[in-house]
Amino acid sequence: MPRVFLSFRKADSRWMRDRLHQALADRFGSGEIFKSGGSIPVGADFAEVLRRQAAECELMLVLIGPAWLDARSEDGTRRLDRADDWVRVEIRTALQAGNRVIPVLLGDATMLPEVSELPSEIADLARLQFVRVSETHLADELERLCTDMAALLPDLGHRPVAPTAVPAAEPTVTMKGRASGGGSVYQAAHDQTINLA
Repeated sequence: MPRVFLSFRKADSRWMRDRLHQALADRFGSGEIFKSGGSIPVGADFAEVLRRQAAECELMLVLIGPAWLDARSEDGTRRLDRADDWVRVEIRTALQAGNRVIPVLLGDATMLPEVSELPSEIADLARLQFVRVSETHLADELERLCTDMAALLPDLGHRPVAPTAVPAAEPTVTMKGRASGGGSVYQAAHDQTINLA
């Protein structure tokens, strides 16, 4: 099961989110990182998978770009104000489970939301120490984020892999054939037929 959960809004800072995800996958292995679009099997109950992963992850990174806080539904309602908003559900689930949650601010100008700007059930997010990934020093910031994560989860990306069974070698069959009076001899490991004319 992935140990790191990426929580994000699809329409918010996509290119930075994709770069961040790629950096984490390169450093720790894609199997350690849960990203909803690519980590949920086809046909699975996505709601159940999201809740379970958010509850069982060891570390949740909440990716906050400029459009994260004020994203709106078609009816104009702020998404975070809806109880069924998936970002809100993910963060609430992780906080209630006691998992470590880190706000990751994407871009130079993005600010951590104030307590008063968040629904009460996820208001603690505003009190958590954040990490900033700026556009101007993206490679350095991603490296620093990876280093911070490795310090929090020292064995991240280093879990033992179950040994794969090595197939047994097939026995070698050696045949000697002798054709007298003309003819041909066919020799093979599994076809032990000798045809004589």
